[in-house]
Amino acid sequence: MPSITQRIQAFLSSPRGRQIVDRGRRELAKPENQARLRNLLTRLQSRGHRR
Repeated sequence: MPSITQRIQAFLSSPRGRQIVDRGRRELAKPENQARLRNLLTRLQSRGHRR
C-alpha cells in the first residue's frame, strides 16, 4: 500500500492534479487573495501568543 505522500505525489503528477495546481497558482496571483492570506496568517500568528 502506498504511503500518503506517494499518493499525493501521484495525484499531483496526474492531469487533474496539475489542473488543480494551475488553478491555485492563478488564484494566488490575484491581489485580493494575497491580502486575504496575509490577513489569515496575521490572525493565526497572533493567536499563538495569547495563552
